[in-house]
Amino acid sequence: MRYVMKQKLFTWGDDFTIKNAAGEDVFFVDGKVFSIGDKLSFQDMHGNELAFIEQKLLNWGPTYEIHRGGKTVAVVKKKLFTLMHHRFTVDVPGPDDLEATGNFTDHEYTFRRGERTVATVSKKWFSWSDTYGVDIADGEDDILTLASTVVVDMACHPDDGKRH
Repeated sequence: MRYVMKQKLFTWGDDFTIKNAAGEDVFFVDGKVFSIGDKLSFQDMHGNELAFIEQKLLNWGPTYEIHRGGKTVAVVKKKLFTLMHHRFTVDVPGPDDLEATGNFTDHEYTFRRGERTVATVSKKWFSWSDTYGVDIADGEDDILTLASTVVVDMACHPDDGKRH
């Protein structure tokens, strides 16, 4: 499934809208203002919270937890000591962890589980700023992948949504 993510500029907090391939709004990410560390509510268009993203402070490097129904379903962490390129890990319960590698500054990267590409994030099809596409393989957890993409954006572009 293909999604289009756009960070809303000039808002209080870090907000994102996510559209499907047909251009319809399907998800909204509401950044909480006046909180210590980033806190974001991942919602459907009716305001129902599907996931909650929370930055964990006092860690080596950017670390975020993704929660569903009050349970932690993933921990997304930027690897600090890697040669030649940056990496993020998405640690999920069980053996299905993901790794994101590529050019995070330019929104050109992939999520992989072992040798299998799970999702591709790319800005190359969009000329306007703060907009990029996310292609997620069939059978994958779209919410988890999109929430992880939001985390990568927050960790790599920490001041983008702070323009008030």
